[in-house]
Amino acid sequence: MTTHETGGEEKAWRGMCFFWGVKRALFCAAAALVLGGAVMLLWNHALVDAAGLRAVGYWQAVGLLVLSRILFGAYRGGCRSGHWKERMRERWERMTPEEREKFRSGLWACCGGPEVGKPDPGT
Repeated sequence: MTTHETGGEEKAWRGMCFFWGVKRALFCAAAALVLGGAVMLLWNHALVDAAGLRAVGYWQAVGLLVLSRILFGAYRGGCRSGHWKERMRERWERMTPEEREKFRSGLWACCGGPEVGKPDPGT
């Protein structure tokens, strides 16, 4: 393969990533608009009567949605969100059966589960 062909493939890849990014941004904006309306309706119909809170407007509801996303739903990158799974799978495939068993034992030990290879005292 020549460098010219490689450059063309790289341009095509960049174009696809740009298109994917624009598509994702539009989807997120549309979702925020719809979810903002849903938050506003739920807040105004449930919490105003039940908890005696003040009613919120549309943009306040969108702000609450963004704030809750920041506080409770850590942002994840698009292309790299599953990258660690791929790396772990590759690492797992390179391990010998003995290394896999050692890894499992260490994982169970740190998580407080039963140790691999020892009988369960409940049986």
